[in-house]
Amino acid sequence: MEKIPEGSTTGNYRGRKYSVHKSSHNAGRSCKIFAEQLGGPDFISLNFYRTEKADLLKPCEMPEQKVLDFLSEVEIF
Repeated sequence: MEKIPEGSTTGNYRGRKYSVHKSSHNAGRSCKIFAEQLGGPDFISLNFYRTEKADLLKPCEMPEQKVLDFLSEVEIF
């Protein structure tokens, strides 16, 4: 998640371009990421929370593995 900058940017994921938006809250302890395929139907949406006990990844209406794949493979321009 650190490779995705705050605000809006563009990325490449599996040969397709995505518009990627990241907003951080609570002094960086939580963030929301939304990525939308440009000219296509795919999207990625997640919330991330860093607590004293654990880091929590909360995908929004999609499998966690899809989110993990996106975060590990996306190339940001």
